[in-house]
Amino acid sequence: MTANVAPISQNWSWKERDTAVASVVDEVGAASWTTATTFPSEVHVELLRAGRIPDPFLGFNEHEVQWIGDREWLYYTKFDVPEQERAWKNAELVFEGLDTLCDVYLNSQKILYADNMFRTWTVPLAKENLQDTGNVLLLHFTSAKRLAKELEGQYGRVRAGSCNLGDPSRVYIRKAQYGWRWDWGPELMTCGPYRAISLITYTARIESANTRAAVSAAPALSPSLKVDVSVSGDVTAVKEVKVVLKELDGTVIQEQQVQQAASGAAPSLFNDTVSWDLKDKVELWWPVGYGRQKLYTIDIFLLGEHGTILDSLTRRIGFRSVEIIQEPLEEPDHYGQGTTFLFEVNGVRIFMGGSNWIPAHNFLTALTEDNYRAWLTLLRDGNQNMVRLWGGGVYEPDAFYDICDELGVLVWQDFQFACGVYPAFDSFVKSVRQEAVDNVKRLRHHPAMAIFCGNNEDYQMVLQWGGIAELPARVLYEEVFPEVVAEHCDPVIPYHRGSPYGGKDWDTSDPTIGDVHQWDIWGGKELPWQEYPSRGGRFVSEFGIPSFPDIKTVDYWLDGNTKDRWAQSKLMTQHDRAGSHERRFAIVMNENFKLTSDLETHVYNSQLMQAEAVGLAYRAWRREWRGKGKQYTAGVLVWQLNDCWPVISWAIADFFLRAKPVYYAIARELRPISVAMARTVTQNRENDRPKQFYEFGAFRSVSATVDIWGQNSALEPCKVRLELSFTDLNSDWKEAQMVDATLLPNQSTEIASLRVPGPPRASENAVDPSHSVVIGARLLDAASGAVLARAADWPQPYRLLDVPDPKLIVQVEGEQVKVSVERPVKSVFFSVDEEGESALGRQERVRWSDNGVDVFPGDPVVLEARGFKGLHANLRVQYLGNEHGTVVYQQW
Repeated sequence: MTANVAPISQNWSWKERDTAVASVVDEVGAASWTTATTFPSEVHVELLRAGRIPDPFLGFNEHEVQWIGDREWLYYTKFDVPEQERAWKNAELVFEGLDTLCDVYLNSQKILYADNMFRTWTVPLAKENLQDTGNVLLLHFTSAKRLAKELEGQYGRVRAGSCNLGDPSRVYIRKAQYGWRWDWGPELMTCGPYRAISLITYTARIESANTRAAVSAAPALSPSLKVDVSVSGDVTAVKEVKVVLKELDGTVIQEQQVQQAASGAAPSLFNDTVSWDLKDKVELWWPVGYGRQKLYTIDIFLLGEHGTILDSLTRRIGFRSVEIIQEPLEEPDHYGQGTTFLFEVNGVRIFMGGSNWIPAHNFLTALTEDNYRAWLTLLRDGNQNMVRLWGGGVYEPDAFYDICDELGVLVWQDFQFACGVYPAFDSFVKSVRQEAVDNVKRLRHHPAMAIFCGNNEDYQMVLQWGGIAELPARVLYEEVFPEVVAEHCDPVIPYHRGSPYGGKDWDTSDPTIGDVHQWDIWGGKELPWQEYPSRGGRFVSEFGIPSFPDIKTVDYWLDGNTKDRWAQSKLMTQHDRAGSHERRFAIVMNENFKLTSDLETHVYNSQLMQAEAVGLAYRAWRREWRGKGKQYTAGVLVWQLNDCWPVISWAIADFFLRAKPVYYAIARELRPISVAMARTVTQNRENDRPKQFYEFGAFRSVSATVDIWGQNSALEPCKVRLELSFTDLNSDWKEAQMVDATLLPNQSTEIASLRVPGPPRASENAVDPSHSVVIGARLLDAASGAVLARAADWPQPYRLLDVPDPKLIVQVEGEQVKVSVERPVKSVFFSVDEEGESALGRQERVRWSDNGVDVFPGDPVVLEARGFKGLHANLRVQYLGNEHGTVVYQQW
């Protein structure tokens, strides 16, 4: 018989466990069941849709639903075996994801205890287990919170992050750690069958397949394919294995039918079923910006007597090589000598610019493939080429990685361990090993997979706290995970012990080796964000500064509460989980911006602060990609791309995909060709202030210089012309300069360094007149004159600027928005405010080509607002000097 996969997705019901009923199986006949609205399912979603709980994302409602995590919950359904499958030889129930502690009963018999959210659970069934009709499948979910505390009592209380990162007992349970609470997320202890459940009936089936799509070393870059097939069931029934490689349109590239001889033992592994040299037959897969994301379909068939198909498997693959290069640098930078930490794909060394990913919803069943595509497309369209899946979430569903393959976004995949001293008792290690095997085998065929990483900040936490003698989970990070990756990945996918991780004695802060997380700005030492240029490393895999989300998102969680509509209210605190956020916001905001009691102004200023800080970091660290032997910084991944609920956070786009100004700032810095500037102000005596600040008090600024450089990610040089404009905000004075240059391939190129000019000095003792001079830069293609990139550098701190009225003119034609000015203007940010009852909680429907732009006289900027045409909405604009914002266009 041909293997059949029957989803068990219909007619599910759920209820709270009645502890007065002695046996859980006796509850199936009770009258208090509620029909599940969707499957897969999660109990918070069902309770919310049934009107039994308030929306935990609104107001203070999170605290009204904590009881759910303390209770036990039941799901059940009835199913038949398809008539044509009732002569089955083998049968299995496959549970792709149970959250988390679950006893599974089939026809009143317990068949499984699941205790790991991240594993795929497969239960072989005997004839007596399964009826032709009316099979009752019952899932009994118990409290993860309760078991965690019991295990903590048995094995001891450990350190697991700050108090913002949930109860430390979380380390004992293999459940998504962010659900216990994080410094950007609520405490919502979910449970339910959150991924698919299937009944598989078969004679023999493909248990797994390793499609080993390899590419030889450069310069040959010759593609090849080997296929290993693991078969379960009656392997003697398998006479042949057929492999077909096709274009996505179905055109056959190569196929082969191979006779197989196997014993009756199962599972049986057929190694090297095919071994093909595919030179000149297939194209390579490339990350975005370096070539096509060429994908192919591979079909694998198990054939029985007379060519009968026993089972088949279809997947998409791509051909690429990926390595992490850690080699000595030719000469030291300001951190020291050290080694590189860079990614090389198909022989090309590529600067990684990207984001960290957290689960995009606290309730995972609320996410669809379209949601993942929207988020990852946003990332790709922001000129980012890598996404890091952080270790406190989940291994995402197949759709996530499929979309990364399509978009050319490389994946950094953490194993799911974050910020804690995890245990290593035998049953825990055994479960985690199988978790690793399940997910490595599921993900290894994706060309986007660039690295597996052992944990997030577990080594760092131990070093940071001190007084912790041992990290038991080292056995996982240093033995189990590398063994699993090496055993199951051919060609090799790089493995890194942890993030951050560097040199001797687990050093996680050495900027000359491995990767670093830079939290001395905002957190840690609470340094000014202007110090980012000197706080990098070989690969910065985390850093960031938070901001408020879009004002519409704030109004969404306020839910009509006007009393708390101010920046430091109780309800704003409910939606800001960052440690010491009051003090830390006060430092960075008060140093840089004028104080305000207007909420819209405060929200805008926080977003501008985030954009300026993070933009500076990308700009300065990408500058350190200086060519082979001097690739001092090879990657920058911001914390974080997204949110799991409406909140004040580090996200560069909020829960409703409303991109903040920082998203566009990053996109500009990561363009294939970009221009950048850095101003250094000299004072009349030494001081401890940011070197970008002009001083008017005890210290006096006497001069300023500016460095200008370009970035070229292409593999060919680019001849450019640099146009510089210097404009005084306080007078009509202006000046212009021009420089011709060649941007070297795949690196940064220094273009110019000069003193910042300004109007005549008012007096001999006056502050240097450049204190009110804005610098504009345009990079033009030397041959065509086309504008390749723009940049601006404004005097700091912004709170001391006397910004003039820019005389802003906004013209809208269809989905094009043209902005022109008479005076320079900073961070012109457009928002589309839709009308309607649900507008506040609606996913953003307009995508801007750019936003938050600086505009100069004589150089109008044209932006595209994709999706704006036909909306009933107001177009609102904010900028420095008009932070509250005004409506400039109405479309009805």
